Amino acid sequence: MPPFDAGVPALVLRLDRNPFHHGTLGAVRSLGRAGIEVHAVVESATSPVVRSRHLHRAHPVRPGTVGRDGTGFTELLLRVSDLIGAPAVLVPMDDLGAILTARYANRLADRYLFPRQDPGVPGSLADKSALAAVCERAGVPQPPTVVPASAAEAAAAVRALGVPLVAKWSRPWLLPPASGLRSTTLVGSAAAVRELYARGERYAGGAPGGAGLLLQRYLPDAPDADWFFHGCFATGDGRLLAGGTGRKELSWPPRAGLTAKGRWWPNERVAAAARRLVDAVGYRGVIDLDFRRDRADGTYRLLDANPRPGAQFRLFTDPDGTDVVRALYRDLTGQQPPPRAERPGRVFVAENYALLSAAAAATAALGPGRRAGPGIRRTPDPAGFETAWFAGDDPRPFLAMTGSWLARGLAKGIRRARTVLP
Repeated sequence: MPPFDAGVPALVLRLDRNPFHHGTLGAVRSLGRAGIEVHAVVESATSPVVRSRHLHRAHPVRPGTVGRDGTGFTELLLRVSDLIGAPAVLVPMDDLGAILTARYANRLADRYLFPRQDPGVPGSLADKSALAAVCERAGVPQPPTVVPASAAEAAAAVRALGVPLVAKWSRPWLLPPASGLRSTTLVGSAAAVRELYARGERYAGGAPGGAGLLLQRYLPDAPDADWFFHGCFATGDGRLLAGGTGRKELSWPPRAGLTAKGRWWPNERVAAAARRLVDAVGYRGVIDLDFRRDRADGTYRLLDANPRPGAQFRLFTDPDGTDVVRALYRDLTGQQPPPRAERPGRVFVAENYALLSAAAAATAALGPGRRAGPGIRRTPDPAGFETAWFAGDDPRPFLAMTGSWLARGLAKGIRRARTVLP
């Protein structure tokens, strides 16, 4: 393997206020285990990520420090750069961070190392309305999609697409935290769609200038239906440096959520579609794509695109420890990447979400003449098994997450009890 120079520090950036984002912890561990001085912008000094022994320094930010329109972003990163004291590799872990990094690339270029590309490319992938045009240009199929401009058009979309259908916010990073709106929701009636559209007008600024509601035909889930692609593409010639295709075996929320359990498995059709999409826009860096196989015609349709590492990116870890984040670091610091080595069968589990997903699946399966499903039972796996939170060399984030998770669950239970008890 080519020698690894860890002399350049790294900043893992997350603007999304999600204390249970295990992808951020994965990036900190991946870089820190390689001997890199890792900094992280996080939502709070109490975030479980802060407990990691692989984190050199956390930089908590107060709510409102970075506006949804990007105000305060460069000021924050320049201030953190002063504290780091040297140019650093920048690794955005959410869509807003990736979009703003590209937008303000010229102001950050002398402080940070990141892929240089057309400033509009990350936004064209993250914006679910703009993604439809990108897919058409790349020849990558999507589920039938409607972007309603009025409540009447939303109701008409229900008739055209059928129910259940998937409701998404085109630009979820613009959703106010107090709105309670989820980025993706499975809805089962025209009334639910009308209510969601009304809430969007009230909280999300309406379709034209705000988050924007998007409706997609629901593709029925089935075994072997949900797939994803993670890849790091070289900043120079665009070749694939690391990554692969994986199968989603559990998700949370069920049928329309993040990967709770995934398995590395080759799928040439998914990989080819990902390559076409990347080539169509000239994307460079790390990308995360979600696909679902349409049972009607067997095509793999793109559900989502994220111009940054996905939360489960550690699934795609080569035997030498290289993943998409380490590959990005090597590429940006001018180091030769090691040869790619796939590990089919390797499994990744996000413990907290996998438990919820397995419990939901077991509850749904119980009934007359029915038995609970297999849940998250582990099968023999010579290619490796990795958990999102627990690590023998770094146990404190798992303990902090568990405490926070249980406390949040207890608080939700108390609130619900108060609504039903006199």
